[in-house]
Amino acid sequence: MHRLLTGPLSVDPVTVAIAGLPPALHNTKLVQFSDFHYDGLRLSDDLLTQAIAASNALEPDLVLLTGDYVTDEPDPIHDLVQHLKQLRSRLGILAVLGNHDLHEDHSQAEVTAALTSIGAQVLWNQVAYPLGTDLAFVGLADFWSGEFAPTPVLSELNPAVPRIVLSHNPDTAQILQKWRVDLQLSGHTHGGQVVIPGFGTISKLYEDVFYSIPKTIRSAIPSMRKHCHRVVQHWEWASGLHQVGNNLLYVNRGLGTYLPGRLFCPPEVTAITLVCQDA
Repeated sequence: MHRLLTGPLSVDPVTVAIAGLPPALHNTKLVQFSDFHYDGLRLSDDLLTQAIAASNALEPDLVLLTGDYVTDEPDPIHDLVQHLKQLRSRLGILAVLGNHDLHEDHSQAEVTAALTSIGAQVLWNQVAYPLGTDLAFVGLADFWSGEFAPTPVLSELNPAVPRIVLSHNPDTAQILQKWRVDLQLSGHTHGGQVVIPGFGTISKLYEDVFYSIPKTIRSAIPSMRKHCHRVVQHWEWASGLHQVGNNLLYVNRGLGTYLPGRLFCPPEVTAITLVCQDA
């Protein structure tokens, strides 16, 4: 994607206070990447190289990848991981898959194997403890996969243990309110790609206008509403940090870009610092 359609990379810092976080994990540094769509069109090697360099400069404890590594065919994952293996972190890489990583029947296995080959741990309704048993990392199957199953995973966790949940689609935050989620990390939306400052994403603006139209007229123009809902229902969570019930949700704007490009919505690497709530 041409840089004029993508915009410059943004490294966005986020500090999250977590109740019950052990003092030894105070100031833990995480980096989140999402929505690469590495297919020769939607993400340039130059931008990807910049993003990896930015992450390495942060010297994170852990790198987190929240899905959509490819767009349609999974073949580009093999070139992508040659870049991703340059990522440096103290405790490695955790990853989940997005809907595009499941596009073909063989996509899930091929994308998972490629990420695993560079040492990334791919979670599919699983829990990992890379920082020790006092902080759980939960990776969920993609919301649209038919295998999204938070109940057996989250219900078995000790409620006293803080947890970070990786879930590609932010719409899952609505469901995950049933459990303690100290921080959910998602992507999927690309931040809306086109944002009007002070008003929000074009998709959210459209829906606001759509619902202001009388139902008798609204029923005649359903097509764009269906398109918006095909991507995500909660456009109000398109990017950034949100309180959803008692839980926190952060949505990364991603690196990849679809036409017509990005406006006031730069590609993102997220630099997350975890701190003790009582510190």
